[in-house]
Amino acid sequence: MHLFYVPELTPTTKSMYLSEDESKHACRVLRLKMNDEVRLLDGVGGLYHARIEEDNPKKCLLQIIAVTHDTKPTHEVHIAIAPTKNMDRIEWFVEKATEIGMTELTLIICEHSERKIVKTERLEKILISAMKQSKRTFIPKLNPIITFSEFIKEHTQGALAHCEEGDKKTLQSVYQVNNYPILIGPEGDFSLKEIIIAKSKSFDFITLGNTRLRTETAGLYACVQAKMLGDA
Repeated sequence: MHLFYVPELTPTTKSMYLSEDESKHACRVLRLKMNDEVRLLDGVGGLYHARIEEDNPKKCLLQIIAVTHDTKPTHEVHIAIAPTKNMDRIEWFVEKATEIGMTELTLIICEHSERKIVKTERLEKILISAMKQSKRTFIPKLNPIITFSEFIKEHTQGALAHCEEGDKKTLQSVYQVNNYPILIGPEGDFSLKEIIIAKSKSFDFITLGNTRLRTETAGLYACVQAKMLGDA
């Protein structure tokens, strides 16, 4: 059954119109007709079963038949990652991490970042698409892009993966299920200054294995680990 994302839905909604873009997609692309049934996601746990009352490609009217609500996950998977120079790579990460179970995403600008400007509209569309693809009912929270220093000021704990020598722990040994972001640096890694700042804030330094991973690979690897630890 076809899925549509409609964030303005509420549990008391009885009927509603799809946006013009979604109406066109439903009626012209998918060729849905009156009395066909669809499902709607509100992004905050709601799954709505609906029937098409008017198959107008500009204003498709839906009647809500039934509503179910999932419980919000009790553990968080917050990945704070530096955007890659090639946006295709970070977009790939966002898609896969959403499918796996990431609950929050922050893009951080670091000293060695080669990309410092990101159009988040594209990432928002990827989050929605991946949520629908994986049949998740909660869309990950996308935070405004922020500098590394500002991010560190706003968080009192977390894990940071870097490539410098030194004492590092496994994520499994330090992970906490809430308020514990995992920081992944840019292609040039975190700077020594950033590592020192994180250490002064008592962030845990972690290893993601013996091989050097690309930024997006490291982010996804950390996401998988965090999801498994939270589900355990």
